[in-house]
Amino acid sequence: MSHVGAPRGRTCSRTLRSVALLTTGVLALPTLSACTSETDGSEASAAAAPDIAATNREGVKQGGTVRWAIDTMPATLNAFQADADAATGRVADAVLPSLFRIDKAGRPQRNPDYLESAKIVEREPKQVVLYKLNQQAVWSDGREIGAPDFVAQWRALRGKDSAYWTARNAGYERIEKIERGANNLEVRVTFNKPYADWKSLFTPLYPKEVTGKPNAFNDGARAALKKTAGPFTLKKVDRKTKQVTLVRDPRWWGQPAKLDSLVLSAVPRSKRAAELAAGKLDLAEIDSGAAKRIALAIKDKGTGGQALTHGPGSETTPASALRSWALAHGSDEESAELAQEARKDNAEAIQQYATEQRGLSGIIVRKSLEPAYTQLALNGESGPLADERVRRAVARALDRKELAETVLKPLDLPAKPPGSHLALVGQQAYADSSRALGKQDTHEALALLADAGWTPGGAVKKPDGTKAGSAGERKKAAGQNGEGGETSDGSGESGESTTDEKRAERGQPGQEADRATDRKKRDADAENDAASDEGMYIVGDDGKPGHPAPRPESAPYVLTPAAVAAFQTTALLRQAAAVDDTDTGRQAVKAAQDSQDRPGGMAGAYAPRGTAAPAPGSGAKSSASASPVPVGGPLGKEGKPLTLRFVLPAGEGTESLRAVGERISRMLDRVGISTEITKVADDSYFKDHIASGDYDLALYSWPASPYPATDGRPIFAKPVPASDGSLLVEQNYTRVGTDHIDQLFNRAAAELDEGASRDLVRQADARIWAAAGSIPLYQRPQLVAVRPGLVNAGAFGFAGPRYEDVGWEKPGDAGPNAGKKK
Repeated sequence: MSHVGAPRGRTCSRTLRSVALLTTGVLALPTLSACTSETDGSEASAAAAPDIAATNREGVKQGGTVRWAIDTMPATLNAFQADADAATGRVADAVLPSLFRIDKAGRPQRNPDYLESAKIVEREPKQVVLYKLNQQAVWSDGREIGAPDFVAQWRALRGKDSAYWTARNAGYERIEKIERGANNLEVRVTFNKPYADWKSLFTPLYPKEVTGKPNAFNDGARAALKKTAGPFTLKKVDRKTKQVTLVRDPRWWGQPAKLDSLVLSAVPRSKRAAELAAGKLDLAEIDSGAAKRIALAIKDKGTGGQALTHGPGSETTPASALRSWALAHGSDEESAELAQEARKDNAEAIQQYATEQRGLSGIIVRKSLEPAYTQLALNGESGPLADERVRRAVARALDRKELAETVLKPLDLPAKPPGSHLALVGQQAYADSSRALGKQDTHEALALLADAGWTPGGAVKKPDGTKAGSAGERKKAAGQNGEGGETSDGSGESGESTTDEKRAERGQPGQEADRATDRKKRDADAENDAASDEGMYIVGDDGKPGHPAPRPESAPYVLTPAAVAAFQTTALLRQAAAVDDTDTGRQAVKAAQDSQDRPGGMAGAYAPRGTAAPAPGSGAKSSASASPVPVGGPLGKEGKPLTLRFVLPAGEGTESLRAVGERISRMLDRVGISTEITKVADDSYFKDHIASGDYDLALYSWPASPYPATDGRPIFAKPVPASDGSLLVEQNYTRVGTDHIDQLFNRAAAELDEGASRDLVRQADARIWAAAGSIPLYQRPQLVAVRPGLVNAGAFGFAGPRYEDVGWEKPGDAGPNAGKKK
């Protein structure tokens, strides 16, 4: 059964961070350095190196057009509205000022095309930032960029005027005033509260004509941008042909764009291989299926036109071909007509596929790691996952390295699971805080579940009238433990469970062979599934609930003394608190130690009735180090099985993601947690399930941010009740959070010392790991199909494109770095 009730809660975000969704032993007590281990910059840069065929501008010819695929037409060209999407951002990046650009290590860097300098000039009594603008920076109508544009954008986004329909105001609400500096090229911004992420502001910067009045802000910039200030300007938005055309801006004062035009075409990912083959696209992010087709097309180039061994018709056997021919030429006219039509359709599909493969043989696939990670989300609002011990058990059951390798190893990309929710390898704020929760450990997962009351046989309903501790219950327990002996009346009955009860606990013996066969088939399917690189949904199973592993008749039930789980709970509190040097952190450590040292043990430290006792003389330490004992079917409590509803999308293009979900289901199955896979329509997956809380488990991705103190808070903020009785979750769709996490984010956002701010972000991340609401699994792969000769474009990784440098390579030797990939 599912423990998800009716959808509850609503979202409200002060900063709209896009969800990347594609329709897509006992714990040791390490020191602070062991809880959060940093990586050096050189390793980080190599792990996420861009693959763009980086070429000096001298090696790029002037002129030409690039046709670049986008997922959908932009609903608005105003990046600060709720329906802004990736296409909105791509247009804004090419035509509007970005005061800071993100480099390949995910760090903000001053953009000299707009800023000569930008720095904090005063810290007391208030923070003051002074911007010195490039004296050549002007809008496309010739007006210089200046303080009036900054003031208008601040007033529109600070959240005080409800007439502006804005989805983002993070940071702008902290500004007290904006004024002209010593001259027109200086802008002084004074803050009423310190703001560490001030570099995130005024990017993109819109002209005052867009942000100065609510009507212009709400409607004027949705379909057109009359004024721009970038290497390109907006020429046309054609919703009929689903294309956005950008052309070189003649007023651009920086290095001129190499291309004459850039055409953004809305093409669904499922159709991009065909469009690339037909020569209608030059640059397109693709999924693993399309990447495999391109690899096969390149391999087949030297076969001399032989029949393809893949694609439509490749699995047709001689016997099935003969049957098809016989039906098409048989005496049954109706069957013959249907068979002939099917043969015709199949022949056309084979021919079309072969034609497309020839077109794909000249395409190049560039790959890197996308600046986003995929997570397993655990809804902690209600049901079993409201208990943090169950959430931790789910996390400890997962082998994250195995899941990352499933996705990334076939693509020859680094497969190290992320150690942070708030930064990725290479970013300055990154540190591996996952040890605050712990690595995969089946025994510890079982101990946590036992401490939470989920035990083998707990799903069996007691007969009416049976009381806890009654003779009947004791007889049943004796029977389950294989103990003989007489009953109280001396009849010699063993007190064994009924046949139905045995089946509920162990599975029907007659079905075990079928289950073993089914598991082998699922294992083979998981191994054969394509590596997942789509950005959005990570699909798991084929819709079947997980199957319990059969328990050998001679195997005892799991020995999980609750003292182990209690000790682990203490350990987790101490590990998370170890990264916090505040009074609150020290109090948490002391409370954890006091509860462990209290005579009689910790509250809740005793195993539920019916849990087998440890062997004589065995302590928590030896139990924790013992090998895991197989579980006899799903766990349960008070007559209810431990079953979690795993919601996944059902649309086309999600098949290759099955490997991750399948492996997660099997991993949970090993500790007695069943999953019910529920597949839903793509257009309702996020809105009707993730955002509304109608799920137990789900897979979706978050992009990395160069400003984790600002962008991370709404994702992990503690949900609070709203005035109408609903739950205000902002972007925390797991509904798991704490006051301490919120406090750490607030302190990090207000800390002007960059090193101290990063330390606070890492402390917050350790607490997020300990809460176990979301489990980062892997950094998403980025696969981009590129037509030969296109340079300075491809898999960008952290860094965004320099639009003025994108273009076609000059023929021949065009410079020392022409065509050289970096």
